Amino acid sequence: MLRHAIAPVSAYTKAAHSVIRNRRLTSDAKILVLHVQGLPESAATAKPLGEHAVDLGMKPRAYQKAKECLAACGYLHEWRWQGDRGRWITEQLLANIPLGREEAAGVRDGDRSPTVREPMVGGPTPPEPGDSPQEEDGEKKNTPHPPTEEPPRTPSRQKENGDGSEGEDEGEAPVPPAPKSPAPESSAPEPTAAESPAPADPRLAQAEHLLLSLRREHRDLLLGVREARGLAAMAAEWLRRGITPDDLRHALTAHLPRTGVHSAVGFLRHRLTEKLPQERTEPPLGEAPRPAPGALVDCAGPGEPHAFRPLGDETHCAPCRRETARKAAPGAQPPPRPERPTWRTRVADAFAAHPDRTWSALDGPAPATS
Repeated sequence: MLRHAIAPVSAYTKAAHSVIRNRRLTSDAKILVLHVQGLPESAATAKPLGEHAVDLGMKPRAYQKAKECLAACGYLHEWRWQGDRGRWITEQLLANIPLGREEAAGVRDGDRSPTVREPMVGGPTPPEPGDSPQEEDGEKKNTPHPPTEEPPRTPSRQKENGDGSEGEDEGEAPVPPAPKSPAPESSAPEPTAAESPAPADPRLAQAEHLLLSLRREHRDLLLGVREARGLAAMAAEWLRRGITPDDLRHALTAHLPRTGVHSAVGFLRHRLTEKLPQERTEPPLGEAPRPAPGALVDCAGPGEPHAFRPLGDETHCAPCRRETARKAAPGAQPPPRPERPTWRTRVADAFAAHPDRTWSALDGPAPATS
C-alpha cells in the first residue's frame, strides 16, 4: 500500500491515538468526538450532542449506538436532575480522553483539569550561601573526592635476643576495626510492591489475582498491587467459607452505584465486610468420611446359597425380603385364570348339545333358488 500524506497548516483538528485506535469505539463515535472537539467553544456548547449528530447526517439508531460506546469508554458523561419547576435537565460532557466519574464531575464543576499535575508546595527559593564552592566567575567548582587514608600502623615492638641484639617482632599488632554506626531507620528504603514477598497461601494468591482482575469488569474498580494485597486476606476468607471465585466476583461487581465508585479500596472493603457469608457448620458434600463396609453374611432365604452385606442385623438380603413381603400381602396374588378350551373342544360341545345338526347347519341357511 502506498500512502501520500501532507501535514495541514490550518483548518485541522488534533486527534489522539487513544481515540483513533480505540477498537471499542465505532466509526460514528470517533467522527462525533472529532467533530465536536474541532468546533469553537461557543458552537460546541450551544446545542446538545444529538443536534451535532444531526449536523453530521447520523441516523437516530447510529447516534444511540455511538452514544453508548462513548459513555462506556468514559468519553461521554451525563447528569440529570429536576429543576425548581419540576422540569428535568440533562447536562452532557464530551471529552477527548477517558475520564472517570469523579474526574468528569470535577471538570463540570470547574475544578482543575485531571491531566494537570499537582503544583509543588512553596515557591522557588534562592540558593543559600555556602552550599557549594564556586569560583570567582560564579561557576561551581568540581572538587575530586579526597584519597582514602591508610589506617595508622602501630610501631613494631622489638625484643631482645639472647646475644643482646635487638630484633623486630614477628608480626604487627592487629588494628581493631572502627565500629560501624547503625544506619538510621528512616534511611532504609521502603520495600516496593514488586519486592514484597508474594502470599504463600494459595487462597491469598487467588484472591489477590481476582481483585486485580476486577478492573476488567468495571473501570472504577481499578486497584493497585498494594491495595489488592491489603484486601486479599478478606477475600480469601470468602473462599475459605466455600464461596466460589465466580460468586465472589459477582458479589463485588453487581449493582454498582449509579454515581460511580469514588474509592475502589473503600467500596470493595465495605462489600467484603458487610456481605461476608456465614461459616458453614456441616462439611460439604464429598468431604465426609465414608463408613467402613460391613462383612459379608449368608442369606437365610430360599434359593441357591448367596451372600450379602447387611446394614444392621438383617438375616435376609433385599430381594428375599421384597419377595417375602409380596407373598405376605393380602390379595397380592390374583386367582388363577381358567384355561380356555380349544376350538376343537368347543365344536364337539356344540354338536353334543345339538345332535340333530350337521356341518351344513354351521354354515348358515342356503340361499333360496328360483
